[in-house]
Amino acid sequence: MDQTEKAYQKQGGVSIPARTVVAKKAKKTARYWKTVGLGFTTPKEAKEGNYIDKKCPFTGNVNIRGAILKGMVVSTKMKRTIIIRRNYLHYIKKFNRFEKRHSNMAVHCSPCFEPREGDIVTVGQCRPLSKTVRFNVLRTDKNQIFGNPRKVFMLF
Repeated sequence: MDQTEKAYQKQGGVSIPARTVVAKKAKKTARYWKTVGLGFTTPKEAKEGNYIDKKCPFTGNVNIRGAILKGMVVSTKMKRTIIIRRNYLHYIKKFNRFEKRHSNMAVHCSPCFEPREGDIVTVGQCRPLSKTVRFNVLRTDKNQIFGNPRKVFMLF
């Protein structure tokens, strides 16, 4: 397991004997992973990777329940958190027309995904993970958006 933080990182469902840690690294360590259900497959990186993320829906202590949404990745500058943009149309009764609107949403992104700006992600609602984060990435779809992803209006 990667130990990049000051505190010792370990998975909750896996016990590591003290001798194994001190003596040498094992070839294949036990890894806890689960399926989130709802037709979403567990990524290969979550099953075979060596990252530790307690907020990951596949390897951590987070359950997906509630809304399933789609959005476009706008920013990946934070650590394990991305900003997605959700576009929608709002009806104006007076003019009998629609206007374009959008909302940004902070989403936790597990290390098993590596989204880039412009990618389409499917997110699922979970318990509050921080002050602003209430959703978790479940799937990424590569998208060919040319130019600035903030300027493109796409409905999903």
